[in-house]
Amino acid sequence: MTTAVDNFADLGLSESLLKTLADLGYETPSPIQAQCIPILRDGHDIIGMAQTGTGKTAAFALPLMETIDIGLVKPQALILTPTRELAIQVAEALQSYAKNLPGFHVLPIYGGQSYTIQLKQLARGAHVIVGTPGRVMDHLERQTLNLDRLKTLVLDEADEMLRMGFIDDVEWILEHTPEQHQTALFSATMPEPIRRVAQKYLVDPKEVRIKTATATVAAIRQVYWQVSGLHKLDALTRILEVEDDFDAAIIFVRTKTATVELADKLNARGYAAAALNGDLNQQMRERVIEQLKSGALDIVIATDVAARGIDVPRISHVVNFDIPYDTEAYVHRIGRTGRAGRTGNAILFVAPREVRMLRTIERATRQPIAPLTLPSRADVTNRRVAAFKEKVGAVLDAEGLDFFANIVSQIAEERDVGAEEIAAALAMMAQEGKPLQIPGEDPAPRSPFSDDRRPPRFGERDSRPRDERDSRPRDERGQRPRFEGHGDQPRFESRGERPRFDDKPRRPPTGGDMVRYRIDVGRDHGVQVKDIVGAIANEAGIESRFIGRIGLYDESSTVELPAGMPPEAANALKRTRVRGVPINLRPDEGRPDSGERKFKKKPFADR
Repeated sequence: MTTAVDNFADLGLSESLLKTLADLGYETPSPIQAQCIPILRDGHDIIGMAQTGTGKTAAFALPLMETIDIGLVKPQALILTPTRELAIQVAEALQSYAKNLPGFHVLPIYGGQSYTIQLKQLARGAHVIVGTPGRVMDHLERQTLNLDRLKTLVLDEADEMLRMGFIDDVEWILEHTPEQHQTALFSATMPEPIRRVAQKYLVDPKEVRIKTATATVAAIRQVYWQVSGLHKLDALTRILEVEDDFDAAIIFVRTKTATVELADKLNARGYAAAALNGDLNQQMRERVIEQLKSGALDIVIATDVAARGIDVPRISHVVNFDIPYDTEAYVHRIGRTGRAGRTGNAILFVAPREVRMLRTIERATRQPIAPLTLPSRADVTNRRVAAFKEKVGAVLDAEGLDFFANIVSQIAEERDVGAEEIAAALAMMAQEGKPLQIPGEDPAPRSPFSDDRRPPRFGERDSRPRDERDSRPRDERGQRPRFEGHGDQPRFESRGERPRFDDKPRRPPTGGDMVRYRIDVGRDHGVQVKDIVGAIANEAGIESRFIGRIGLYDESSTVELPAGMPPEAANALKRTRVRGVPINLRPDEGRPDSGERKFKKKPFADR
């Protein structure tokens, strides 16, 4: 099925929803939206195969919104996502689509958040629930979530839920939903377990496949800054000031309103900036582009549609102030620089919950995007002072300063001050709204448990002595357990059964102590390393790169986590289930051979 749709009005959406999309700056449906929205609007089950970042959230969310009965404050739609970050992202998207739908309420529920808060919100009522499988399953078991009036069920990124070990929970949830409802399954790939779920639970589904073929210009330097600590506008101005080869830039935002707001703020900070959006007529659009070419403007803030076809040789930078909804949009955006063999720079701002989209862009473009270290206040100050000195030097080299020198002499005599003080006053006056010394403080380092995480820097190491870094428990002789093996493949030296460590050892955290915990699931429960990693990453919000060694035993397992875990994260993990079994996370109080548990002997080959 191939459909060319120029606007959302062709998809049969309501006038209210079309007005909302126009306000949000949505102009042309992506391929998956053009194909899926009519199918879902007509009530069919659907299997959508598309990569993350192709616009599939709107593909299922927009027709879903059309089915909601605002007068019935009960869950009418359930959207399952593999991670809490995606759950929040989807919930925010739904809330934005409900701009002209007063009384609409969407509730994200996920691990790591207080049950008390969720119970109050569920009791208050919601039209749409967006949640992770484990937490949705918990609420269904507690009977605090009622799906009797369910109309639509969406499985978002089903293959990712399979990879994280949630597929059994997903099937359990599917078995506890009303028989009559519409089901939409979206997945980047279709492994056999997902195909089996689709065959079992979907009724005569329509299938949509979207192939993405994107490539980027190798001459473009691509970097990202993970939004944190500073406002995005402050970070933007810092970055633009210290970029060595900055000439002109296009800054991309999602909405027409944002183009105007950001242009006004940049102009107030001394930049020559203008907005470029779909509300401009052709004459005004051409005028903005001509000003950019001539140097009358240095920065244009644009939406995706408004920037199509722009080819201005002096554009040295493209800034994705708002991350694009899909990978094709990213490629089109950064294609405004580095054209015709020229070099260019692409900078991407990424919020913590948008890191998954960053990785999707990297996979689609087949190029890594390096983290960008935000310039410090001192860096910006030094750059501004250097530019100021250069400007003053150029004026000093010019002729005709006698008149102004006479004025300075008069001020010195009248005020009884020296020429240096007068020059300092003139320098302060000449800052032109852009102070040479910027106020404020640089953002503090981030914690691995925070939603505000610092991107890892290449080669970063903990500088403390090795003995201080090692947080493994000591025995009665003050010795720590010894690991032997090749590289990162450890072998536990023990008289009892040896644990099976993950076949692909995880990268160590970027500095910081580790604490080893014991959990009550192991090989006898059919658990694999990926199940444990997925549960911890999802329920406690700890990125997988901060999870240390994992040892699998018959009836239990061990896992190393960063020290200083917040109480709410620890409490969430105590209640977490892996393959339906509560893990009961707690500090590991002894070695496996210390008599804590009786482990079964295994043949040498299995050990």
